[in-house]
Amino acid sequence: MAPLIALIVGSALARLAGLAGVSALDGWHPALRVGLALMFVLTGIAHFVGQRRADLIAMVPPRLPRPDLLVTLTGVLELTGAVGLLIPATARLAAAGLGLLMLAMFPANVSAARRGLLLAGRPVTPLGQRTILQLVFVATAAAISFGP
Repeated sequence: MAPLIALIVGSALARLAGLAGVSALDGWHPALRVGLALMFVLTGIAHFVGQRRADLIAMVPPRLPRPDLLVTLTGVLELTGAVGLLIPATARLAAAGLGLLMLAMFPANVSAARRGLLLAGRPVTPLGQRTILQLVFVATAAAISFGP
């Protein structure tokens, strides 16, 4: 749920900054870029920190090789994509790449839910709820990629 909160709160605060006169944030499109970037900074950092990293490694479907390397790679891509979202010239490409990354990582979420794994000591998000969240996140990336 923290990624959704980061997306919503980050977007809302960025939009308020735009309304307060920060011209770079004047509109929903740049505000969504900030919110999605904040979300990916939050999730990207988790790929490198303590128990969350171990839990993410455990989420990788068993048939895939080197889950530790995959978690590191996806964390780097998430953080790089977050930076790309904040640069107007690269924002659309970064959002498209992050959307594809989310689709590629979704099977790990399905696998984790089916195996009843934990993330930060709590059960992973149930599959139905996770699917809805994933649709929201991918739709946000698509809105940035194809928006105004």
